[in-house]
Amino acid sequence: MANADFRLLRDIYISFFKLGCVSFGGGYSMIPLIEREVVDNRKWVDKEKVVDIFAVAESLPGAIALNASTFVGCSVAGTPGAIAALLGNVTPSVVIVLVLSILFSKFSTYPEVKSAFRAIYPVIVGLILYAAYKIGRTAIKDIIGVFIAVAVFIASLFLHIEPIPLIIAGAVIGIAISCIKPIINAKSNTKISAKVEKTDDGSV
Repeated sequence: MANADFRLLRDIYISFFKLGCVSFGGGYSMIPLIEREVVDNRKWVDKEKVVDIFAVAESLPGAIALNASTFVGCSVAGTPGAIAALLGNVTPSVVIVLVLSILFSKFSTYPEVKSAFRAIYPVIVGLILYAAYKIGRTAIKDIIGVFIAVAVFIASLFLHIEPIPLIIAGAVIGIAISCIKPIINAKSNTKISAKVEKTDDGSV
């Protein structure tokens, strides 16, 4: 059992180490990579759960990539899994930043280096859009979800409202909907039952 646990922790570390090596831009650009690795490749969590993990990770302080990695590792193998995922994610970043900080100070003025970074920026934007598309397909399931997503987009773009109030508002709306839905459904069922009874009486 101990060997199995060690292998699982090793796999978690290796998976997030690989993600940390290729996650240029960090943050939201890493979301589709995490989803592909833990849902499609490893099958550690399902799509619905990983969307919940991303939502919680975004609502907490800190980088969403590190938060999401920690949550995924914890859901797979508890606290040791969270530590393995976090260390795996951080290790390449620390090493690469240390190396690049030395090299960048020497070669940052080279036109080739500037061109390379200018080309990376659109790639990051594309990854963020892809992440929004993938999460939207799973998270938005009805017209209410569409309305909330559009309202938050407008509030962020035009009203410049901070993310935390929007997340809290979304949570409050979700709780309110879950409380109101049973009442509406109960009333609808009552009306349908009344119509059925009237129809039966008329037929007799």
